[in-house]
Amino acid sequence: IGAIFVLLVAWLFLSQWIRITVFVVAILLWLNVLTLAGPSFSLWPAGQPTTTVTTTGGNAAATVAATGGAPVVGDMPAQTAPPTTANLNAWLNNFYNAEAKRKSTFPSSLPADAQPFELLVINICSLSWSDIEAAGLMSHPLWSHFDIEFKNFNSATSYSGPAAIRLLRASCGQTSHTNLYQPANNDCYLFDNLSKLGFTQHLMMGHNGQFGGFLKEVRENGGMQSELMDQTNLPVILLGFDGSPVYDDTAVLNRWLDVTEKDKNSRSATFYNTLPLHDGNHYPGVSKTADYKARAQKFFDELDAFFTELEKSGRKVMVVVVPEHGGALKGDRMQVSGLRDIPSPSITDVPVGVKFFGMKAPHQGAPIVIEQPSSFLAISDLVVRVLDGKIFTEDNVDWKKLTSGLPQTAPVSENSNAVVIQYQDKPYVRLNGGDWVPYPQ
Repeated sequence: IGAIFVLLVAWLFLSQWIRITVFVVAILLWLNVLTLAGPSFSLWPAGQPTTTVTTTGGNAAATVAATGGAPVVGDMPAQTAPPTTANLNAWLNNFYNAEAKRKSTFPSSLPADAQPFELLVINICSLSWSDIEAAGLMSHPLWSHFDIEFKNFNSATSYSGPAAIRLLRASCGQTSHTNLYQPANNDCYLFDNLSKLGFTQHLMMGHNGQFGGFLKEVRENGGMQSELMDQTNLPVILLGFDGSPVYDDTAVLNRWLDVTEKDKNSRSATFYNTLPLHDGNHYPGVSKTADYKARAQKFFDELDAFFTELEKSGRKVMVVVVPEHGGALKGDRMQVSGLRDIPSPSITDVPVGVKFFGMKAPHQGAPIVIEQPSSFLAISDLVVRVLDGKIFTEDNVDWKKLTSGLPQTAPVSENSNAVVIQYQDKPYVRLNGGDWVPYPQ
């Protein structure tokens, strides 16, 4: 009872500055009551961290190495110590220390015979595997249209601003939420790295970017300084919950085709952020939130049709679809539907797809599925592997070589007040720097 009282007082104090819902706090209090008597997991810290030497869980590579004094397996810190608060804190620190040393290696210049191509990164809000399943759209033909699919990709956050920053900083290992708002090394910014190699940078949005200072965050913390592509006369198909316009994706993508076709430079890299699936979007003149499945069906249909048009055009384009985070369509035992205070696995496990257009030898058959735990660094490394553009002109593409050995990243997700990690194949959550508790399944 005393522990519960302490937690309640702490919440009353912290809630003046930090957003935590009453529902989430109540669940956490109950979880701590259940774990007070547990021998391997308690409400209070359980002594000093235990030294770990091997790994369990995950699909990490079978090699073990020491990074900064902490054992790792493949790309990820080992996980054999009991899941006490002290051990989980130590593991998280080891994770961030290891990630700080990782980055994609871009060449200083492209080879003389490099083939120009365009990169289009589509960053869609509120789309996770859980959402797709809940909407009954797992079998939509769009998913068979990709060449490569990541089936275990962690968005590392459940909010738009941090998600965009993480994607734009994809060329370095994962950082903490706090460090997203600190300057990063210049070689962390994916689009800056491409600009240095002669790619013209473009910025597109399916909205005005004003809510929550999104456009400002993209510029100040994501390093994207390109002028926002003209939105004049784009058809408005939805209104956000704040009344702001949500533009038709087909119209925006067609404008991208027109603008980039007129570029003098045949190398370009475009960041496109869009939010037709965001909670609260409604049709003009209707106050009720538009049906998620109908909106998702429309977006998938439009993207699939856009892919077909790109195939017909003959343009050499690499398209990468990376959702920001899920929409929490189903909810779980910790958070009701639509609530994203805590970046739970069902929210941060997002579908990432890669498609190459204009290839001499296009990929045949079902998409190549990457099952290993991945995050943004894998995207950056994949881009590095095709920088010379020869994938578009080769008679035969070694797809296995292209997709093998991409960086793996342990599932760690963080918002300003919550951290969720996967440890020994189980999720754990920590709020406001407190103790860890198992995330209810």
